[in-house]
Amino acid sequence: MKIVVLTGPESSGKSALAHALHARFGGVIVGEYVRHFIDTHNRDTCYADISAIARGQLAWEDTARAQRPGLLLLDTHLLSNLLWSRTLFGDCPAWIEAALLERHYDLHLLLSPDGVPWQGDGQRCQPQLADRQAFFRQARDWLETHGKPTKILHGDWACRGTSAIDAVHALLAPSTPTVHF
Repeated sequence: MKIVVLTGPESSGKSALAHALHARFGGVIVGEYVRHFIDTHNRDTCYADISAIARGQLAWEDTARAQRPGLLLLDTHLLSNLLWSRTLFGDCPAWIEAALLERHYDLHLLLSPDGVPWQGDGQRCQPQLADRQAFFRQARDWLETHGKPTKILHGDWACRGTSAIDAVHALLAPSTPTVHF
């Protein structure tokens, strides 16, 4: 099983790309638990909700992992929980980063906010490009600091789609053993 995470700031195309990759390669998609949480509770989140949201995201991910699909596409993972908690509340429960570091992911597709317009949907809260760029840098820095396999996607929607497909295709391609004579 190969696990690909789409991550980055809001309105950068994560969900659309997850569905495009699913249409191209199959597998299983895990959505954003926080959207379900907000819809279910019909209110904004607060710091006290962060652990419940992160546990919900992990439960959805674990259910999908148990299916052992050839490709698991995560529309988000605990990095978003960690960064949003810090962004909105200035803190994050310590267990979230520890849990994130314990898990294996084969590829992170990190989406830049540059080159695509912000689209409000009632749950998004960063219409300013500078805010989304700061979130992107925090995600990039965390992934680099922890040596996580990452491909940055930027440009317009078509460029992102092509880059994502190429990256996942390379990930799924059978490796050729080296022959020594």
